[in-house]
Amino acid sequence: MAESRQIKTALISVFHKDGLDDLLKKLSEEGVKFLSTGGTQKFIESLGYDCEKVEEVTTYPSILGGRVKTLHPKIFGGILARRDNEGDREQMREYDIPSIDLVIVDLYPFEQTVASGASEQDIIEKIDIGGISLIRAGAKNFKDVVIIPSKAEYPVLLEMLNRKGAVTDIEDRRMLAERAFGVSSHYDTAIHEWFASQC
Repeated sequence: MAESRQIKTALISVFHKDGLDDLLKKLSEEGVKFLSTGGTQKFIESLGYDCEKVEEVTTYPSILGGRVKTLHPKIFGGILARRDNEGDREQMREYDIPSIDLVIVDLYPFEQTVASGASEQDIIEKIDIGGISLIRAGAKNFKDVVIIPSKAEYPVLLEMLNRKGAVTDIEDRRMLAERAFGVSSHYDTAIHEWFASQC
């Protein structure tokens, strides 16, 4: 039998908000709790949904001009913790780490920024650090976590939610992990190619 997992808490950190409203509506109907930062959190609340700030979980503000928001053990512990590992569960209790079952990310538009002829400084600032780390963490722990690595996968998740509610099978999560590593690989390749062109 497929290993099913219930989605109870979703961490949402996206650049592009378009298409997110349908997902939020369905996730809210399924009783999923939202966790987010900055502009995404404000967008979620503007639609009338409750959304816990990442800062309330980590007890750290967004720092360095927004360069560091989600990079914290309480966030990455909540994504990477193995739900069937007693040692992991014990440490989650000890350090008050919340389980995060769904990660929705849409990365800074690096390639579009390069194509626009932006300055080097602007291009550097569009190298996503937290988002790419969230994608890799969610994909690595696909056994327990659903990873949505770009807005292109929003309809995939919505179709799953409409079909099965807030429950996913291991096959669903493995497929999304494969897509996530594809997004990560493409993004890093684009950054590498840009740096190579500057040398």
